[in-house]
This record gives sequence, C-alpha cells and structure tokens, in this order.
Amino acid sequence: MAEKQAHLNGAYYGPSVPPAPANYRSHRRSSGCGCGCCLLKLLLKIIITLVIIIGLAVLIFWLIFRPNEVKFHVTDVSLNEFNLDGNNTLRYDLAVNITVRNPNRRIGVHYDRIEARAYYEDQRFNTQTLPSFYQGHKNTSFLNPVFKGEHLVILGADETAEFNEERASNIYSIDVKLYLRIRFKVGSVRTGRFRPKVSCDLKVPLNATSATFSTTKCDWDF
Repeated sequence: MAEKQAHLNGAYYGPSVPPAPANYRSHRRSSGCGCGCCLLKLLLKIIITLVIIIGLAVLIFWLIFRPNEVKFHVTDVSLNEFNLDGNNTLRYDLAVNITVRNPNRRIGVHYDRIEARAYYEDQRFNTQTLPSFYQGHKNTSFLNPVFKGEHLVILGADETAEFNEERASNIYSIDVKLYLRIRFKVGSVRTGRFRPKVSCDLKVPLNATSATFSTTKCDWDF
C-alpha cells in the first residue's frame, strides 16, 4: 500500500528575500547636490585665494614703500577786501599760500587737475583752476590761488548776524577747498586717477593787521 503524502501545514513561500542595504537610500539622497555644489565650492575657494593674494600684495607694498599722506598747510593769507553790501553782493580780494609736502621716498604724485574754491557760510563765491604739475619724492611744492571780484551771496538772518560779528572783529571764517584729480607713481608704474578733496578751514584777518594768521593744516576727504 502506497504511503500517504505528508500533509503540508500552511502555505509555502519559498526562500526569504534578503533586506536592502541600510545605506542604499541615504546614498541616493546625498548625491542630489551634484555639480552645483562642486561649482559653488570651487568658486568659494577661488574668492578666498584672491582675497589672500590681494591682502598679501597690499601688505608687501606697504612694507616696501611705507606710503605717507601728502600734507597740505595754509601758511599765509592776504585779505584786502571782504565786504557785503545791502544788495547781498560780496566784494573780496583774497590770496592764499598753500604748501604741499610729499614725504614719501618712493612715491611721486601727478596733480592732473587742481580746482581751488572759496566758500563763505557754505556758499561758494569764487573758483580758480591752478596749473597741473608732478611732485617728486620728499618734495615740497607751493600753491597760490587768488580770489578777487564780487559775487551775489544770500545769507539768512543767523548768517547775517555772524557776518556782522566777524566784520566787527575783522576776522572772517573762510573755507578754501581743493578738488583734485591725481595719480600716484611708483617706479615706472602709475596708478589710476583719484578724485580727493582737501578742506582748509581758515580764520582770516582783514588786512593782516588786527590779528596774526596761524598756519592751518588742511584735511583730506576721499
């Protein structure tokens, strides 16, 4: 008699399927940045490298040449007339002597344009264009703008009261400003043009008899 086939208790599913590697999905997710991240990192490295190179170049330039600021001083003035009439017309006769000192040993200065302007109570009443020139190393040069003529000046009540006080003392607050167009020369190399302003705030005695004028340092304004 044939043996009975063994009874299968439950369904048969075959061999078990091994689980997927744990890092499979995380690997796919991390690669989503692609070339964009690589390009960004490369650009950042280039910028950092350029900043370091420029910083080193500036440091080396300073260590070699030790640049110092060119100094402007008003050493003398002559004010023969400064009168405001009832029609708000200012009549003036002002001459200014300015020394320009370049203290640098290896840096020269090209003054391509020098425009001297005279102000009273923030109102410009005259402008003079001075000759251009080159200033060598360790050199002192001289500027002599002369302002003479008449100009309409509108003063408010406070400014008029201040003018009357200064007329009584014969000492006037006059500003002379130099608008420059300059280049620096280092060896045979010339820089691009800069357009700084130099401001000289002066206390000017009329006819130079009521007070003694003191040498006044002018300030740079880049």
